[in-house]
Amino acid sequence: MFFSTNLKLLRKRRGRSQEDLSSLLHIKRTSLSGYELGTSFPTYETLILISDFFQISIDKLLKVDLASISELQLTELEKGYDIDLTGNKMRVLATTVNSENDDNIEVVNVAAKAGYRAGYSDPDFIKVLPTFHLPFLNKNRKYRTFQISGDSMPPVSDGSFVTAEYLENWTLIKDGFPYIILTKDDGVVFKNVFNRIENEKSLLLCSTNPQYDPYSVDIAEVLELWKFVNYIDGTPPEQNLDKSQLQNAFFKLQEEVDRVKNMLK
Repeated sequence: MFFSTNLKLLRKRRGRSQEDLSSLLHIKRTSLSGYELGTSFPTYETLILISDFFQISIDKLLKVDLASISELQLTELEKGYDIDLTGNKMRVLATTVNSENDDNIEVVNVAAKAGYRAGYSDPDFIKVLPTFHLPFLNKNRKYRTFQISGDSMPPVSDGSFVTAEYLENWTLIKDGFPYIILTKDDGVVFKNVFNRIENEKSLLLCSTNPQYDPYSVDIAEVLELWKFVNYIDGTPPEQNLDKSQLQNAFFKLQEEVDRVKNMLK
């Protein structure tokens, strides 16, 4: 358990002496000193008082080494947000279904992406998104399609539509695999992801375009993760042959067709 070191850390972050804190909590200073030294442990009632005072859950006070997490995550905890530091917390997803009660694939196009960061968990926002179905996808899994902006992830080009599977347990991230990531600061991004949750409480995001540098995001900044399934690109494929080469290829094909016809006569 990390209770003793966490208590000392939190007290110092508040700028409180042991005497100040013991007075505020209505406990003896010697008792508080024993808690911080690890030589004694508070009653359940006192543990609840400490949890309420610092606005951090008892579970995290006992099990999480608060000195090892990022400043952003610790600040979020101190604000009373019980953030997920492990990536395997149960998450509730706003979704829509069709008349047969099958999940729709909602489409988050470029116009909708601006509002998705604020409305991703709002059923009223999700229900106005356009929807469609892909019959070859697993009906027991949840999918959503996002329109991609920029050139950081070739061969997926600007304007393409990426369909992805909702990932509830973030510990199941497959290193180097492409994901749609919704973050508090950047909104919807499409990157190859490397899982750094256990050791660094973060994700490493990498582009396939070498002009874009990899960067890390704190797991506390991540709102949703979607695993890449497929994409639709409206851009015609580039021609690898010039006009003369295409003509020669056509003439050779025509000659081959004529030869086969003569053999069949």
